[in-house]
Amino acid sequence: MSTSPEDDRTVLSSGILQAQSDQQVHERSHALPVATRLGEFEITGILGEGGFGIVYLAYDNSLERKVALKEYMPSFASRSTQAHVSVRSADNAESFEAGLRSFINEARMLAQFDHPSLVKVYRFWEANNTAYMVMPYYRGATLKQTLRELPAAPDEAWLKGLLAPLLDALDVIHQHHCFHRDIAPDNILMLDEGRPLLLDFGAARRAISGMNQAFTVILKQNYAPIEQYAEMPGMTQGAWTDLYALASVVHFAIAGQAPPPAVTRMIADPYVPLAERFHDRYSHEFLAAIDRALSFKPDDRPQSVAAMRTMLGLDPVAPREAPPPAPAMANADSPVAPRSLPDGPGKLQRRGRGVILASIGALALGSAGWWAFSGTGSSATAVAPATERIPPPNVAAAPRTGASLPPAPGLTPVAALDAVLAGADPTREVSVQVASRRLRIDRDKIQFSIQSAHAGHVYVYMVGTQGNDFHLLFPNAIDANNRIGAGETLQLPRPAWPVTAVGPQGTDHFVVMVSDMPRDFGVAGLRKDGDFGAFPIERATELQRTHTGASPLYAGVPVCPGTPCAAAYGAAAFSVEEVAE
Repeated sequence: MSTSPEDDRTVLSSGILQAQSDQQVHERSHALPVATRLGEFEITGILGEGGFGIVYLAYDNSLERKVALKEYMPSFASRSTQAHVSVRSADNAESFEAGLRSFINEARMLAQFDHPSLVKVYRFWEANNTAYMVMPYYRGATLKQTLRELPAAPDEAWLKGLLAPLLDALDVIHQHHCFHRDIAPDNILMLDEGRPLLLDFGAARRAISGMNQAFTVILKQNYAPIEQYAEMPGMTQGAWTDLYALASVVHFAIAGQAPPPAVTRMIADPYVPLAERFHDRYSHEFLAAIDRALSFKPDDRPQSVAAMRTMLGLDPVAPREAPPPAPAMANADSPVAPRSLPDGPGKLQRRGRGVILASIGALALGSAGWWAFSGTGSSATAVAPATERIPPPNVAAAPRTGASLPPAPGLTPVAALDAVLAGADPTREVSVQVASRRLRIDRDKIQFSIQSAHAGHVYVYMVGTQGNDFHLLFPNAIDANNRIGAGETLQLPRPAWPVTAVGPQGTDHFVVMVSDMPRDFGVAGLRKDGDFGAFPIERATELQRTHTGASPLYAGVPVCPGTPCAAAYGAAAFSVEEVAE
């Protein structure tokens, strides 16, 4: 296994996995010595080491079998005793904890599934200020190694035999809203009996990326679709993301190389369809299915495993029963109740509409201040609240969308959101989780939570379903407290201004910005619209035409007591879909 900090495969082999010698193990100062006991497991060797963990060969004394034991051990940690793990610097404490939670979440997820092409987790627990998971001791070579040793590219029957169990395994995890996001030839193990095994869900790696500046966002460029490079409106992750990566693996098997990196396909796409290059060796149906899954735009790809199987002409898979609950996490020495572990940040699908707000609360507007974003000084300035009221009492006015004009050439609100996202600092990680992404009109309320790796000021933009209303929803006249601490979770909307979907049907697009400093949006033409902010389309279009600054116009201008002023911010996108009853 590579020792690069960008590598954390679960089990990586060259031929049959063999434990390294005692001498080699002891040379690794941060690996546990041979003969170390962790409960009923005794370490007998080391199988691999990466930037976020170590995989040991171990012996299960209870069941008398060899197992692979994986320890969470990021490269910015060390051992304060033989087994106890601690971070080297307090600056890394938050990253360490985030990675630890994700490591356990990955183990918990895998422990739920029992599929021959998914890594099985027998047990997982926390001890020694770190965590462990125990898996079968798999023997085999990676698909990348296997393909390189073949005298010629595999035929269609061989590739379909590879794809069928892998698609079945992906279908199992997709049904539970889990996605792999890192499929590549070196993350598929070809077991001795010929069965493929999907490795390396990389949960700890993805959680730490962006929090610790020593690490960058990790993805395999030639296998990752465009939506994995940045979360932005119109580019969401889902089953189609894994299908693109799996199709890239097939491309590698057929052509001897992966397809061009997705970022090179944005303007002039250099991809030449397999159906044009290899029609003499494979059926048109097969190659067309792979080409379709390799479409640049997510919407052009098959949207589910079932759709992909149909395109490939593979037999449908019988429905599977729901997996049993994950086993409880236990201490290595004695059973304990599992600690509560939050789900990792989800990749949210972008669907939703002009959520017109029915903000019902006990807060009287007479005591609420509207934070003006066009003032100067060290912070946003509180000014008198609007006197316009809409019945019933204590209902905050929603952004009015009925009389909006279509966007003029040169500006679309969604493009403005894209620009805000593109201007974000990737080291300032912001994530959003949405309680429900389908809202019934006149019944359901939107609820979402924001987490930020850095402290700052939160701003929430919205573009409605018709695409011609552009609003700043938060902070607003009712709620001006938009601060968030590093690692904190902010639940929005707050009870004082609940947000109810009121139609029309369609998709609402949102962007959340967390800025180091307060922001002045006067330069972007922000105006009050009831209790919320709005960017009138005609005025916004004119401002966009004359904007010459390097930073996005609709990101506003940071307001600081002195100069220079910190302009950095993080951002994330999400969406909800408004549907009829």
